[in-house]
Amino acid sequence: MTALLLGVIYLAFVSLGLPDSLLGSAWPVMQQDMGVPSSYAGWVSMAIAFMTIISSLISPWLIRRFETKWIVIVSIGLTVFGLFGFSVSWAYPLLFVFAVPYGLGAGCIDASLNHYVANNFSSRVMNFLHCFYGLGAVISPNIMALALKYAHWNEGYTWTALLQLAILVICIISLPLWKKSEDGGEVSVESAGIWEALKVPGVILTLAGFFSYCAGEATCFLWTSSYFDGTRPDMGPELVAACGSLIFGGLMIGRLIAGFISDNLGDRRMIRIGLLVEAVGIILIFLPAGSYFVTMAGFLITGIGMGPIYPAIQHMAPSNFGLRYSAPVIGLQMAAAYSGSTFMPAVFGVIAENAGIGIMPVYIAVFAVLNCVLLEGAYKAVDRRRKR
Repeated sequence: MTALLLGVIYLAFVSLGLPDSLLGSAWPVMQQDMGVPSSYAGWVSMAIAFMTIISSLISPWLIRRFETKWIVIVSIGLTVFGLFGFSVSWAYPLLFVFAVPYGLGAGCIDASLNHYVANNFSSRVMNFLHCFYGLGAVISPNIMALALKYAHWNEGYTWTALLQLAILVICIISLPLWKKSEDGGEVSVESAGIWEALKVPGVILTLAGFFSYCAGEATCFLWTSSYFDGTRPDMGPELVAACGSLIFGGLMIGRLIAGFISDNLGDRRMIRIGLLVEAVGIILIFLPAGSYFVTMAGFLITGIGMGPIYPAIQHMAPSNFGLRYSAPVIGLQMAAAYSGSTFMPAVFGVIAENAGIGIMPVYIAVFAVLNCVLLEGAYKAVDRRRKR
């Protein structure tokens, strides 16, 4: 039963990844149809992420009052509605209307499943979980690439929504699996409040580090296709759209590898190794290579390096801060993550309009350095607290 339940949880994380990479891969065409500047993608991304922040902050309350399975079902339903809404949006302002269910659903899935897995399964399972997020995020840009080749960007959203709906049906059918598992698997420790959790040493530094990580990650999510579009005029629109999947493919590969070795190396080492690999990828993007294959390899390797960082930070929450604080800390981490996802890609859009899209590797390098420095500071604070 546990293996079947894990399969359903992994599938739910595929559904989390599906919507995340669509906007970036479709935007070069969407902006032309809607007659808006390229930087306007950042405002839509900000609206989606803002709603995700709200749902992340209320997730500790939801986790205390509702079973994880119902949070997952309702959340996937919200993202299905949001995807169908994007598919029928003929004007830019409509995107903000459907960004509400789009973002609310994503935050609840993310926080509830991360909390459930962090408290009940190993680091290996957490990495595989986020690997399946990468799988979903790789699938949807290629769906969009097919839509741009044979139909229109609207159909890319429609086809993704139908796939999301199929996942929702499977999750509903699997509800009895959750009952059997939750009867003996849910953590029963009384959870602390958000304000209490913020006072624990190392929490604020961890949140700032997570913000920095997701600032760089989300910038890659949204602007990778635009980077190729703006720096590689020899690439066609279908190939540019498909390049949006590079960072997600890297995430999937990185998390797959981490799933096999993370239990032996531990979360901190996985983060440090990931940051080193990410640095190699960013250097490749920097190189003024004649072939776009070098740049493509750079984004893929950057994604591989980023891969283990997100799941390792989430999985460390119970061990770093204790079961009492795990739900509010994970909720706060999600809020910090989506704050980075909300504001920093939009900030980059403004910078790119003035300095050019070629500034992108500098931008993501700055956040990689911040991520490293802040997390190392958090480790020291946690270790000092343990020694008291």
